[in-house]
Amino acid sequence: MSNPTYFKRYRMELELRDLPPAPETPFGFDWTAWHPGLLNAHAQVKAQCFQEELDSFVFPSLGYFGGCLDLMRSIATRADFVPDATWLLVGPFGPCGTVQGLRDKYFGAIQNLGIVPDHRGRGLGRLLLLKALHGFRSAGLRKTYLEVTARNEPAVCLYRALGFRSTRTVYKPVHTIPQDALVTI
Repeated sequence: MSNPTYFKRYRMELELRDLPPAPETPFGFDWTAWHPGLLNAHAQVKAQCFQEELDSFVFPSLGYFGGCLDLMRSIATRADFVPDATWLLVGPFGPCGTVQGLRDKYFGAIQNLGIVPDHRGRGLGRLLLLKALHGFRSAGLRKTYLEVTARNEPAVCLYRALGFRSTRTVYKPVHTIPQDALVTI
């Protein structure tokens, strides 16, 4: 096995008391609250959001549908799953954004916020994040956190603009397979 490559990630936290108002439904879009029947839809959108993105290298399960489906099953069946912070954003051509929430003691923990590439740059990620944050607050939580890969500058900027502050830097080791180790059969 090769030596790992380390990816710098920030843990960012936010107090939920001073949130901006809950987001309106954007014109042409709908919020879809969590329901177990949406497991596949969340997994499909998650795969579209993360495949070929940096985070699918850091977390390989994010790079393909089967991995995202396993991840969604794992999240949705946990005792600390927060349905109120789990949303699907549906646009004119189908689902285009996803976020999940977990409870970590006194914190809400944002999981896998993503907008499909064709819908990025429209402020939808901000709205989806706010929807999840309000869900945490309605579930009685006072603080939230997330982790983000430091090189994901658009996400880091979004989180900082909403008031998230870095509280810790962690390094995620990723073991890569050298090209010369691959064998074609």
